[in-house]
Amino acid sequence: MLDLKFVQNNLDDVRECLEKRGSNLNVEEFRELDDRRKALVKEVEALKAERNSTSGEIAKIKREGGDASEIIARMGELSGRIKALDEDLRDIEVAERNWLAAVPNIPHESVPFGKSEDENRVERYWGEKPGFDFTPREHWDLAVELGGVDFERAAKLTGARFAVLKKWGAKLERALTAFMLDIQTGEHGYEEVIPPYIVNKDSLFGTGQLPKFEEDLFKLEGWDYYMIPTAEVPLTNLHRDEVLEEADLSIKYCAPTPCFRSEAGSYGKDTKGLIRQHQFHKVEMVRFAHPDSSFEDLEEMTANAEEILKRLNLHYRVITLCTGDMGFTARKTYDIEVWLPGQDKYREISSCSNCGDFQARRANIRFKPKDAKKSTFVHTLNGSGLAVGRTLVAVIENYQQKDGSIMIPEALRPYMGGMEVIEA
Repeated sequence: MLDLKFVQNNLDDVRECLEKRGSNLNVEEFRELDDRRKALVKEVEALKAERNSTSGEIAKIKREGGDASEIIARMGELSGRIKALDEDLRDIEVAERNWLAAVPNIPHESVPFGKSEDENRVERYWGEKPGFDFTPREHWDLAVELGGVDFERAAKLTGARFAVLKKWGAKLERALTAFMLDIQTGEHGYEEVIPPYIVNKDSLFGTGQLPKFEEDLFKLEGWDYYMIPTAEVPLTNLHRDEVLEEADLSIKYCAPTPCFRSEAGSYGKDTKGLIRQHQFHKVEMVRFAHPDSSFEDLEEMTANAEEILKRLNLHYRVITLCTGDMGFTARKTYDIEVWLPGQDKYREISSCSNCGDFQARRANIRFKPKDAKKSTFVHTLNGSGLAVGRTLVAVIENYQQKDGSIMIPEALRPYMGGMEVIEA
């Protein structure tokens, strides 16, 4: 959430932000609300001042034995007017806060302007596309043929966009998760956390999923709880309503969790395979950073995610999302896209974002700078390190062999009990 005073003093900048973001929010609506709120505050303060002075006048009349009934009656009318205005003011403040809650974060100056993913900027490539002397196949055919994934039984158990992983498929998913965690915790300094997979509304408001994106969430019937769409939600809210020590920044957490998403608006997209599921696993990274160094943290976090793909020798590229493709809470986002030869395209496998103080303001996460009189908001960052299911897809498609088998990347073999190849 943006700071109220910033919005009041920089309406033109906010209008430009909304235009760049493709938002249909109307700045004039906020201006009208804010003008009405200021007018109400002024009127209420004047009436309260009149009430206070009149109270003294009544006390004086009573001390002198006079009749104050007429003034007391006027006081009753005054109090009623103040009460009505206070209620109007509360309604205006709620409307103003709701408007602010719907405003996306302001993009960093280094973010390219654009309206869609077609205008994202490629920053770098790593590795080479694998060469094949045969036509590479999609992962959904290979995985089913080799008995590692079962879509039909998943549809029977639940419905579309679910999968059953079994045999080597289940083992490879577990191996990838352990491999990622060992690198992020053992080498990159993240503290491992297993948070609740169910959170409340306050947590989802803090990270920006509510109220704007409720349709993307799974809500528990009869409860005011939701399934997490990403571990970013519980990890970021670990420090909600807390004041952190400046010396502790950056604080780094990672968590292996299932993620649950309704995929609202994705009808007809990626209906085959493991790319866009209602339930999937991810190793998430979250940082609480000092405002002076948060963009350095973003570069480091992105490198932490890239390291997983490098160890697996998977070709990828890093792109900076443009203003029209960036997430609601982000100031700047790098997407890492892995090459999938079976699909002959790059697909997102990690998204690393610096949210500035946008989430911290919503969740009230602060720190006390040295020699400062007041605390200030931290900067929060989040990123996938990596999406486990999509990494499994990348391994299947990039390491497939002409005979239909799949080689296990060397880095994963210790996690697979020494297995070197997956065969029918």
